[in-house]
Amino acid sequence: MNDKRDKLPTESSDAEVAAFLAKVAAIPPKAAGGTGRLIFALDATVSREPTWDTACDIQAEMFAETASLGRLLVQLVYYRGFREFHASPFADDATALLGRMTGVRCRGGRTQIGRVLRHALTESAKQKVDALVFVGDACEEAIDPLCHGAGDLGLRGVPAFVFHEGQDPVAGRAFKEIAKLSGGAYCRFDSASARVLRELLSAVAVYAVGGRRALEDYHRRAGRTVLQIAARPGA
Repeated sequence: MNDKRDKLPTESSDAEVAAFLAKVAAIPPKAAGGTGRLIFALDATVSREPTWDTACDIQAEMFAETASLGRLLVQLVYYRGFREFHASPFADDATALLGRMTGVRCRGGRTQIGRVLRHALTESAKQKVDALVFVGDACEEAIDPLCHGAGDLGLRGVPAFVFHEGQDPVAGRAFKEIAKLSGGAYCRFDSASARVLRELLSAVAVYAVGGRRALEDYHRRAGRTVLQIAARPGA
């Protein structure tokens, strides 16, 4: 597998990272321990091909960070090509999921973000989903239906953590609204190195499994001032 992480800028925006983590910390607490269920959704259209390997590394990192906290079930979701939409079963086997991801080849096509949101709603109706992670670089859909879908996720208690690769202003506006209305958080993918991006996604996974106190422990272990978040009153 080629190491394409060097294509990511090495400069990080401490303000954006701190804001992202503050929003994660502000999410209503869940019970610590047990089983976390997380949907990891990715845009697999051709424009994302250069950084697909980074997404594979991140998925493995999420499992590593949550191994001692409890069980993390991850469902891999991606879209590509002409209306292709794939969703794996929820699984806690990091090797199997990594195998699925490394076997994916990006294909040209339009975005299907609305379909991702509807899928997350359907899954959460079957069984509690603790978080939706979405990584993408573009939005070619009307924003109002996306906002409606994000609001429904918020009502169901499924925060969307949206990572925006690149600086497309249309995508940025849509992604920020999705994060806000679902009760999640937004961060630009190219505002940080791959290392910081992995830390942010691992923080979401830690929260999904272990709740806020596990998240605070994760920040302390990370040893970076920007990752420190104040506990809310009563947390």
